Amino acid sequence: QCCIRLVVGQSITLRHVVPILGVPDALVPIDPSSPQINLLPGETTAVWVSLNVPCGQEPGLYEGEICITAVRTDSDSKADSLPKSERYQLYKELKTCLDITESRDHSSSEEMILRLSSTSTTLRRMLVLPAFQDCHENNGLGDMMDEDVMNNVAVRVKLSLTVWDFTLPLTPSLPAVFGISETVIEDRFCLEHGTKGWYDALDHHFRWLLQYRISPFFCRWGDSMRILAYTCPWPADHPKANEYYSDPRLAAYAVPYAPILSCTDAAKNSLRREVEILKTEAHWSKAYFYLWDEPLNMEQYEVIRNISNELRTYTPDVRILTTYYAGPSGSELAPSTFEAFTKVPNVLRPHTQIFCTSEWVLGTREDLVKDIIAELRPDLGEEWWTYVCMGPSDPQPNWHLGMRGTQHRAVMWRAWKEGGTGFLYWGTNCYEKAMIPSAEICFRRGLPPGDGVLFYPGEVFSSSKEPVASLRLERILSGMQ
Repeated sequence: QCCIRLVVGQSITLRHVVPILGVPDALVPIDPSSPQINLLPGETTAVWVSLNVPCGQEPGLYEGEICITAVRTDSDSKADSLPKSERYQLYKELKTCLDITESRDHSSSEEMILRLSSTSTTLRRMLVLPAFQDCHENNGLGDMMDEDVMNNVAVRVKLSLTVWDFTLPLTPSLPAVFGISETVIEDRFCLEHGTKGWYDALDHHFRWLLQYRISPFFCRWGDSMRILAYTCPWPADHPKANEYYSDPRLAAYAVPYAPILSCTDAAKNSLRREVEILKTEAHWSKAYFYLWDEPLNMEQYEVIRNISNELRTYTPDVRILTTYYAGPSGSELAPSTFEAFTKVPNVLRPHTQIFCTSEWVLGTREDLVKDIIAELRPDLGEEWWTYVCMGPSDPQPNWHLGMRGTQHRAVMWRAWKEGGTGFLYWGTNCYEKAMIPSAEICFRRGLPPGDGVLFYPGEVFSSSKEPVASLRLERILSGMQ
């Protein structure tokens, strides 16, 4: 047993698992200086314990314990009238119940069941508020044990951690690029594009996601699935830019192609200047352009070709990433749908270097991987990345709400097993539009619950401005590790 300590609040964090639509998912931090969770008699909850072993920690066995004590609130200390904070909490909880249960168009029976379950959880949370303490003090448990025993129930949970003699690389060996919607941040936090508050918010989200071995990029969507994707909000000649791009935790970064949304001379000049600066840096090998999400026809493919020709006049070693799940309509690439899908590299060469395909296409047919890889030219610098979005669905690996932990972790395992050299996920904060930070999180209609949402604003659960990780995001980290 080693004597060096792993300290709660530093290497060890405790978080309360809060249900979203009735499914345990939000990991709300527990204050180490005042760790307390309110529960009704007989009610259960879960606590997520994270152990972060710092680099340089001596290998060996580490042991400790968590002490859980049951304490009854002293009813004599309650004020006769509700304080404002408590009244606000009651109002917020009741409003949440109404928002969850109100009828919505196109709601499936499964979604309605999840909403009712979530409402039940919210109502239970309300009943445990101090305002209702005297309503359930005489609940019959006094006949089961003495009051002194009830006030001093304690459980000690033993922890045993083995630290092995190896270190995970600081730079992930498989780049995983995940999108953050800048428009969602602007709307929810009432931020004007380009202001100091806007830069601060993006910077905060970027640094927070880096700890999950993710290479974040910000995104703004245009028409027909055009996408402005960029990793750094500041231009390449800004001191912050080199700080972002040189961070060893960043495995890949997106360079903004500004003309994708506004094809003006100023946008083109800005792009040329950006590329001229970045291509002289050592980190340029991590750069890529993400221009169009899932192009569907030859007209959209032609746009990608034209942009590629422009970029290659700036630098011949440019890397363009294109996502797709099918071959382009209006072409005669091959007799079957899957064959047309595998022939996409022949259409986009040399205008795409990172061919990023949906795992949904493969289903359970891992043998199809060889057909995809056979069409690529590694000698030309071509790579195969994958992504998940609405599909694949259960029982395949994905990050939908309610899937098993193995499915959440196995998304990255699958990418490694199939031989992919990178991974893309379209969104981490793409919930329904809201105009205040504390507004209830509503998943987007038409998408499986949880799709495109891997963390929540801290203001939804407390006064904290720190993002709240989902249980799924923690499992992504586990899968990446």
